[in-house]
Amino acid sequence: MKSIKLKALAKINLGLDVLGRRENGYHDVRMIMQSIYLYDEVKIERAAQPGISVKSNLTFLPTGEGNIAYKAAEMLTREFELSEGVRIVLNKHIPVAAGMAGGSSNAAAVLFGMNRLFELGLTQEELMERGVKLGADVPYCIMRGTVLAEGIGEQLTPLPAMPKCTVLVAKPPVSVSTKVVYEALDAKEIIKHPDIDGLIAGLEQKNLQKIASCMGNVLEEVTIPMCPVIEEIKQEMLSAGALGAMMSGSGPTVFGLFEDNRKAIKAQERIRKKALGRQVYIASVHSAGRDK
Repeated sequence: MKSIKLKALAKINLGLDVLGRRENGYHDVRMIMQSIYLYDEVKIERAAQPGISVKSNLTFLPTGEGNIAYKAAEMLTREFELSEGVRIVLNKHIPVAAGMAGGSSNAAAVLFGMNRLFELGLTQEELMERGVKLGADVPYCIMRGTVLAEGIGEQLTPLPAMPKCTVLVAKPPVSVSTKVVYEALDAKEIIKHPDIDGLIAGLEQKNLQKIASCMGNVLEEVTIPMCPVIEEIKQEMLSAGALGAMMSGSGPTVFGLFEDNRKAIKAQERIRKKALGRQVYIASVHSAGRDK
């Protein structure tokens, strides 16, 4: 095998709770992660000459050591002393710096793809052990599906699959620093915690209404005052018939869950018309397992 093409899926957080901050700066979290069919296309090729090259359709992205996909390739190249080089092409569709783990998913795809290409023989668990060294979301992006994430996000427990539904994703024309959001959260007391156990019960019952009613993200308390457009998008989705709408990760992306695809399309049109979001996509949920 000389090359491999993979789909690096985006993730949303159905629930995100922060339990505390560690001395090393990482935060203890309890989250429910869900992968969706909004993805970057990642092509990985073996090259005769040593070295790693990264190209992307987004010219503002770093392509050297500042790119997490590059770091993933470099990690395996050094560990296994690969004599060949690697060429990586990222065709990106997941909004960047949007709380959807686009970069982490790219890194996960590179680890998975190089393991296949170079026949390294690593198990999924071994890939995940390496992934956490690159970022807390990378192990999840290797596993994918519906998962409870604890610790700093690396302790993963598969959950019953999310019921089928339409997911509307909208990224407003603002950027948010994850570091700034968490620092602001540390400076305040968390009064209301999301109902993670209720979400798990909803998944076990395959009850989409219950899942939507239990969704919650503790980081909204910090990010929405910084970016009020997030709340505007949430209200647009809810008024158009979303069962629930919430910010994903540290933001600023908002997603809504819809039973009726037509209502999702209507909400998409309204958000675009009001210029609340530059990137507005309709996606579906992805079950556990890895495919190309």
